[in-house]
Amino acid sequence: MQNKEHIRILVIPDIHLKPWIFDCAEIILRVRKADRAVCLMDMPDDLNMQFQIGLYEKTFDRAIKFAKDHPDTLWCYGNHDLSYPWGMLETGYSLYAERTVISKLDKLINSLQDPSQIAFMHRVGNVLFSHGGLTADFVRKLNEEFTEDDIDDILSVVNSVPPKYMWNDESPLWLRPQYRDVEAFRKDTYLQVVGHTPVETITLRNGFLSTDVFSRRSDGSQIGESAMAVIDTKTKEYEKVEAERKEEDELY
Repeated sequence: MQNKEHIRILVIPDIHLKPWIFDCAEIILRVRKADRAVCLMDMPDDLNMQFQIGLYEKTFDRAIKFAKDHPDTLWCYGNHDLSYPWGMLETGYSLYAERTVISKLDKLINSLQDPSQIAFMHRVGNVLFSHGGLTADFVRKLNEEFTEDDIDDILSVVNSVPPKYMWNDESPLWLRPQYRDVEAFRKDTYLQVVGHTPVETITLRNGFLSTDVFSRRSDGSQIGESAMAVIDTKTKEYEKVEAERKEEDELY
């Protein structure tokens, strides 16, 4: 998506059956600390939650409501979202929730004003958003000759590749730049915002801003800080905004 204005984007990181994260996002948008949102998805699945079908339904229903209430929101597919329609078993995959996830994901897609609002990757100004991140090497493997093409043309190709190109550790769906040094695509021009890999704090490293701070350990405790990133899409500067939850909200 092309936009070169000063827009403040709120990043909604990996959800993993925590519908209250959307409540936190709405508070931030309501007080105008951000202009619009991008959600990095991974809506379903969490540790030991495979039988909690009601929570799967609640999570997707909350996302659908958020999409309707904030119709300019962009959505980036996560590996857990696509593992169901693609038939790829994933950690935490629930055979019991399979029909629910596929049906609710379709409803989320159909609730958007434009189908292009949900994709592997989005660009807003000088910021690229994806679940895992885009490397120069991945672009070269798609086509060595178009590495110098217009960024939106490249993202259009990335967003149209079939599952076999995406279901690997180097793709924007699976990449984990937090664990090793990789060359972020056009690092000098674009900031990349990613989720996918749990981190303790929102962290900028090698051109990737990691935001997955709401994931949980096996005992249910939260791994990261309770904050979300708000990014200026022109300057690429970001700030952390506290994610305030209502006391009556339940974790699961």
